[in-house]
Amino acid sequence: MKMQKKLEQNPLSEDAAASISWIETSDTVSRHFFFQPDGQFSVKVLDDSRPFVHKMAESFVNKFFPSGFPYSVNEGYLRYTQFRALQHFSSAALSVLSTQSLLYAAGLRPTPAQATAVSWILKDGMQHVGKLICSNLGALMDSEPKQWRILADVLYDLGTGLEIFSPLCPRLFLETAGLGNFAKGMAVVAARATRLPIYSSFAKEGNLSDLFAKGEAISTVFNVLGLGAGIQLVSTVCSSMQGKIVVGSLLSVIHVYSVSEEMRAAPVNTLNPQRTAMIIEDFIKTGKVSSPADLRYKEDLLFPGRLIKDAGNVKVGGDLHKTIKPSRLKELKEMFPNEKFLLSCGQRWTDMVLEDNATGEDALRGWLVAAYASNMEENVSKWDHLQEAYEKMKVVMRTLLPEIQAKGWHTDRFLDGKGMRFGF
Repeated sequence: MKMQKKLEQNPLSEDAAASISWIETSDTVSRHFFFQPDGQFSVKVLDDSRPFVHKMAESFVNKFFPSGFPYSVNEGYLRYTQFRALQHFSSAALSVLSTQSLLYAAGLRPTPAQATAVSWILKDGMQHVGKLICSNLGALMDSEPKQWRILADVLYDLGTGLEIFSPLCPRLFLETAGLGNFAKGMAVVAARATRLPIYSSFAKEGNLSDLFAKGEAISTVFNVLGLGAGIQLVSTVCSSMQGKIVVGSLLSVIHVYSVSEEMRAAPVNTLNPQRTAMIIEDFIKTGKVSSPADLRYKEDLLFPGRLIKDAGNVKVGGDLHKTIKPSRLKELKEMFPNEKFLLSCGQRWTDMVLEDNATGEDALRGWLVAAYASNMEENVSKWDHLQEAYEKMKVVMRTLLPEIQAKGWHTDRFLDGKGMRFGF
């Protein structure tokens, strides 16, 4: 009540349409904190006597980071942004080297500025081919956005490498240039398709548009800086083929390393097979639920389909007629009444098949049954394992599901890529 009375007497309260606001004053700056009508948290500087350098630093943060940073984003955003800037810088510099080499192979002798201009033309032209090739891979990218984002940069560097080496085989110019730009075209589409899931993982206060806009601003700035660095390189140390190979290889390593670190920093909070298995594994081992931030550095970005023993060695997405015998189908439906999953235990792994409208909650329920069954004594039949594990799961899920949701996981959908589902 005291806060409300003070705000009514404060003329600044007219600017703040929200019912809660306050002023914080330090030695050199006073800030007005308030919630806007749409619920977004905002800060307004009232008085600032800080040195010019400090003001410039805050101006940079306001220009290239979301409003309310760092409290308006999830953990890991700063590290993601740092490596994103390095990635775009190295990528832009590498593109200048590759395009000039490509034009040399065609018999031209372009200036660095001309090579920069042509690089944009070649890149835009191949996007149409990449869209056609990647049009059927959207579900896989939704399931594993980190892996596909890294693959996109590997494809880009592969295409760039072919362009850099093109002067060594001028007779194969058409083949080299076509294959290189084809790879780069696919890379562009894959990178753009995975951008939204990555940004969404950092959104904390419904500020996805702000995150996207500030992220693209950083990309633009460092792309321009990278192009400038590329122009300087092709005019100096990269004027020879040997220089291009050495510097190009170094830039490529920096490029792929940067995007790998970006992806490791992103706390993706959607459920796919790997993250679901890791949640169940940690719960079985410790009795605690891991958050997206807890699991981000544990994800296998190269081989996300690996089996996890403590989570039941579950494989999901197989064909129903291949994974479950027709004679067992009725028995399984009776064992798991009103469930949207079926389990079939094998010697090395457990197959799980989901109904076409199954959600992340359904996948968690099936995974937990498989995990409990795999950790039971071996002198009992596998079917008895499943029945006992299912009864245990029903009790545990009453408290486990709210905990998982409280940690920030989205359980309303399960992204299994192009996995097969069934319906009766």
